[in-house]
Amino acid sequence: MSEQLSQLVRKNVRDLTPYQSARRLGGNGDVWLNANEYPTAVEFALTQQTLNRYPECQPVEVIERYAQYAGLNADQVLVSRGADEAIELLIRAYCEPGQDSVLYCPPTYGMYSVSAETYGVATRTQRLTADWQLDVPAILQQLDTVKIVYLCSPNNPTGHLLNADDIRQVLDATAGKALVVVDEAYIEFCPQASVVSWMQTYPHLIVLRTLSKAFALAGLRCGFSLAQPEIIQTLLKVIAPYPLSTPVADIASQALSEAGLVAMRERVAELNRIRDSFIPRFAQLACVDQAFSSDTNYFLIRFRDAQTVFSGLWNQGIILRDQRKNPLLDDCLRVSIGTDAEMESLYQALTQFGSKE
Repeated sequence: MSEQLSQLVRKNVRDLTPYQSARRLGGNGDVWLNANEYPTAVEFALTQQTLNRYPECQPVEVIERYAQYAGLNADQVLVSRGADEAIELLIRAYCEPGQDSVLYCPPTYGMYSVSAETYGVATRTQRLTADWQLDVPAILQQLDTVKIVYLCSPNNPTGHLLNADDIRQVLDATAGKALVVVDEAYIEFCPQASVVSWMQTYPHLIVLRTLSKAFALAGLRCGFSLAQPEIIQTLLKVIAPYPLSTPVADIASQALSEAGLVAMRERVAELNRIRDSFIPRFAQLACVDQAFSSDTNYFLIRFRDAQTVFSGLWNQGIILRDQRKNPLLDDCLRVSIGTDAEMESLYQALTQFGSKE
């Protein structure tokens, strides 16, 4: 970029490091275990042929079906281009650049910081504890300028649930002062842990959801914000006029049908079975220090030499997600749950680094 053009860019964007998605990082392989996607394609047929017309801003059938699925009213649901857009909408609607800040707890999902920095909103961080839980006393000491607290549960990339009592303490401390956003992108793998039912008690609670994971529709880019009607109406002021294309709304509606929900739960059961059968096996490999339990469709492995393992697998076409730059995750790689065959391929590839006596 020329110096003249560079000077036209907002300084915070000029200095911004973009979120490094799995696709952006690239790689060439046959076994993709780096993006927390469902490992095989799910077929849908387009039924809406009105592509000559603009779509509804909030497709009624999609909203009503998701509301029924989540146990809410339709006016408590907003649909967007993935939960990523919802993260940004909240910052745009509620945070004053140069005045407010958002708080998040690394290691966690990287888009919270990128979205805030893009809009010139300051970030505050409080690391998770050594056992990957919220450091509540430290969080409560940082809330003076915080307008939004982002909590991810189950947390990406650690794969574990945040303690419910800790989340309640944060909600209690922020009542009337800030929003608390609980990102439940992976909640279908542990539905009993959802905090959606808390919304009546905590009107400043917002829950984010997606069809990218358990619904096997990462390519669709369809997510949801669940909140009080007043918050939904505020977000509708800043969302794009036509956030969902007609084909996206068509497929999302099918995925949220009764048959679609049955199929989703079958996929969840399958991935949970694969996860729970392979984690103990990986834990026995000599190159592995620890294979962590998980409540999601991915898990972490701490290796004795993660760089050698990551590079060696990469060269064999087995692509994992490197987490070593994150706090508390030294020598950790994240493994998305693939098919039985893909996980077996990974296991056999790791045996080349030795096996325990």
